[in-house]
Amino acid sequence: MMIVDDEEIITDGLAVIFGKMDLGLDIYKAYSGQEALELLHRTRVDIVLSDICMPEMDGLELMEHIRRSWPQCKIVFLTGHSDFNYVYQAIQAPGVQYVLKNEGYPKLIEAVKRALQELKDTMQVNDLIRQSKEQLNTLETLAQGDYFRHLIHSVKVDQEVAEDFSRLRIPLDASLPVLIALGSISDSESPRTYSDRQETALAVKFLSEKLLKERTVSLGVIDRYGDLIWLIQPERSRDLDRAETFEQLGKFLEGTFELIQQACRESLEVGMAITLSAEEFQWARLPMLYDKARQVQHYRAGDGEQMVQRVNLNEAAAPDPVRDRFLRDKVDTLAAHLEAGRKEEFLRLFGEMAGPAGQDRGRCNPYLTELYYTIALMLMSYINRWEADEAVGVSSLMQLEVHRTLGEAFRYLRDTAELLFSVRKSGEQKRAAGVIDTLCLYIEENLTRDLSLVRLSDVIHFNPSYLSRLFKQERGINLSEYIEDMRIRQAKDLLKRGELKVAEVGSLIGYVTPQSFTRVFKKWTGTTPQEYRTDMLSG
Repeated sequence: MMIVDDEEIITDGLAVIFGKMDLGLDIYKAYSGQEALELLHRTRVDIVLSDICMPEMDGLELMEHIRRSWPQCKIVFLTGHSDFNYVYQAIQAPGVQYVLKNEGYPKLIEAVKRALQELKDTMQVNDLIRQSKEQLNTLETLAQGDYFRHLIHSVKVDQEVAEDFSRLRIPLDASLPVLIALGSISDSESPRTYSDRQETALAVKFLSEKLLKERTVSLGVIDRYGDLIWLIQPERSRDLDRAETFEQLGKFLEGTFELIQQACRESLEVGMAITLSAEEFQWARLPMLYDKARQVQHYRAGDGEQMVQRVNLNEAAAPDPVRDRFLRDKVDTLAAHLEAGRKEEFLRLFGEMAGPAGQDRGRCNPYLTELYYTIALMLMSYINRWEADEAVGVSSLMQLEVHRTLGEAFRYLRDTAELLFSVRKSGEQKRAAGVIDTLCLYIEENLTRDLSLVRLSDVIHFNPSYLSRLFKQERGINLSEYIEDMRIRQAKDLLKRGELKVAEVGSLIGYVTPQSFTRVFKKWTGTTPQEYRTDMLSG
């Protein structure tokens, strides 16, 4: 709480009185509106107890500065001034109380306690948890979160993101720079389920957006590790110099995140460490700056539960080139490319990851060693799943020491991956051939039954269009042509025996009427069934 009055005896006296009370407030003193303004720019203030009539800068002018710097701040005006206009202007502002000096200390203490309770009510998150449950399944919240997780964990951010922002109703401006804040939530000692952790993160997200919206345009996102990322831009309506805007915004963010930490401790029983970028940056640098923020937070001092650190991420040491993206992210992407058969994408990403290995002639780099075994283990998993150990060979996959250099080791991994892609394609071809062989056997044994494309697709459990395309790909002719060819072959065999009438032969191989059998047979052979039989028997 800050006490402001141009009469020192009043300021000092009130500071003593409130300092002795157990309100949990740090007390600041200012003897003029200008001095109060300087303090407001340096630290967060929750309650201002101020004289309304002061020289140079009166209480109402100070109130406007407070509203811009700390929108959640509560104001109690203390004055002996009886001018109705002053009183009227004061009481019209939300979060403002008015106490006459002659009403005495009890009335003033009551007003401060009321302001303090209003602050606590603002920070209560029970209602926000309910809101978070309601919004959890909304398409907008999910889509925005998925989109920014994609951006953050991407190798490179596409420069053309403005259209995505518009379509996903993201309030941020893709043409303007942005600040990033990373909040790492530490669970309480009691066990917490996944739902508990998700609910906590969502409660913090919605609370923070409520507190930040007065001075910023921001969006909170839960990353894949359950931590919170805030992307923040200054409120666009402000006509301040850009450098001044970001400097003041930094102080506002520090104070606001302290409030968020307090709410986490008191209402959610969790701690949270905050790392905040001290400078703005372009969207294209988002993945790199996110990595740096995580790295800085990992090396924080202490447990970080009440820490809000502002860091110049542009000047922070860049992560090791091997670890510029988290291994889990990239190896998961490699696995996805392998699973889907995207060979070119796999090799392109692998080349980026393994690039530093080509410059290391030894085998002593711990990061490259970790990278090698992480990729090798992923490849081993697919070799086992696809039963490809004989085709690929795994004898030295998990033995880095058999390779003379790391460059040679990563070339071996690349060769192994290419073999796996070949095995995958070969396996697909073998399975396709096996399916078509099974289908052909079914056709041969069931020529009198329904052999329509729809019926056969049910037998093989493929959709009709795919079955038709796969059959043509494997046998070089249409499925319908193959069926007719099989029927004509069997018809010729039966006709040559001479044991059955022509109509009986047609019925036996699936033709409903003798006319249809004759028409098809002549189309395929150039002669009628009876002429064919006569020629065969006379010969």
